[in-house]
Amino acid sequence: MTPPNYLFPLFLKLSGRSVLVVGAGPVAASKLGALVEAGAEIHVVAPHVDPAIEEMGVRISRRVFRPSDLDQTWLAVAAATPDANRQVAEEAELRQIFVNAVDDPSHASAYLGGVTRRAGVTFAVSTDGKAPALAGLLREGLDAALPAADLEAWVAEAKEMRTRWRREQVPMTDRRPELLRALMKRYDIGN
Repeated sequence: MTPPNYLFPLFLKLSGRSVLVVGAGPVAASKLGALVEAGAEIHVVAPHVDPAIEEMGVRISRRVFRPSDLDQTWLAVAAATPDANRQVAEEAELRQIFVNAVDDPSHASAYLGGVTRRAGVTFAVSTDGKAPALAGLLREGLDAALPAADLEAWVAEAKEMRTRWRREQVPMTDRRPELLRALMKRYDIGN
C-alpha cells in the first residue's frame, strides 16, 4: 500500500517559464541559482532584498506578496515568513500551482531534493521534506561515489543505443539488460 504522503519524483523544464519567489533573504538566494541555471524567468517579491539576489539579474518587486503575483506562474517558491508562505500556498492552491515552501513542509506542495548533475545525468534525493539535511548528505555521498570519467562514456553509449533501439523497435523490456551488458563489456565483466 502506498504511504499517504508518497511523493511523485519529477524533473521540470523551466526554461522560459515564469517562477515566482516570495522572500529575498539568504534562503531564497540559495534556491535562485538552480532556477537561473534552469533558464526560468524569475520574479522575486519581497520588501527587503539580499544583495546577492540583486546581483542575479532577476526581476525584483520590493513589496509584500499579492495573489496576482501568481498569474501566469508555473511554480512558486515561498521563502518568507510562515504567514507569507501560508498565503502563497493558499493562493497557489486555488490556481493549481505547485509551491516549494522552503523549510516549511506544511505549506509545500513540491519539495526540492538534493541534486547532483554530472555528464548530462541528474540525480535527486528527497526525504519527502522531512529531513533536508539528510538529503544533502546523501547527495554528497552519491556525488562522491559517481565515476566521473566513466559517466560521460555511459551516457554516450546509452544515447547511441537508444537511437538504434528506436530505429529497430527494440522492446522496452529488452533495452536495460542490453545496456547493462554493453556497459559491463567495457570493464570485461561477465564475459
